[in-house]
Amino acid sequence: MASYKEIVTKAVIGKGKKTFTNTQYLTLSPPPTTILGCWIINHTFEGHKVGDQVTIDGSYDINIWYSYDNDTKTEVVRQNNTYQETVNVRKREDSDLITNEEIIVRSLRQPSCTKAEIENGQIVYTVEKELGIELVGDTKVKIAIDEEEEPWDDILDDVSEEVEKTIDNEVQEEYLTQEETDHSQE
Repeated sequence: MASYKEIVTKAVIGKGKKTFTNTQYLTLSPPPTTILGCWIINHTFEGHKVGDQVTIDGSYDINIWYSYDNDTKTEVVRQNNTYQETVNVRKREDSDLITNEEIIVRSLRQPSCTKAEIENGQIVYTVEKELGIELVGDTKVKIAIDEEEEPWDDILDDVSEEVEKTIDNEVQEEYLTQEETDHSQE
């Protein structure tokens, strides 16, 4: 018959992912003629709990390579963008027993520029990213305990042929009988 024990352990108590799309505007002087490239680097982020929601504060650097002056000159503009995203992460059952919640945020898909174009002399670009959020907390788990002890395994020494030959050559089988004879003569 199995008995049960409660164990307090850390477990994932809520998990979800979300794709975020943001559109930004950038005004440059002189106005750009053509966008030649766009890339994003230095993505950092951190999550914290605000009430029943998780707020993610982050930032990244965007670099936009563009031409101007009728495509005769090029330039790269660098801009640091910050963001704050708020999400609802649904907890799994028995969330009343959970304490010491931690927030783990992962970038499942790094921010990337999905669209960059020129509208009315401004650069309009769209950035898309996917973040995964996990809530981790202390929770109780019941496990079945088997009270019977498992049998012990026999541990056998590995003896090589060389060791066996040495023992056979060096052990004198008549040692005990010879020693008894020597003692009796004294």
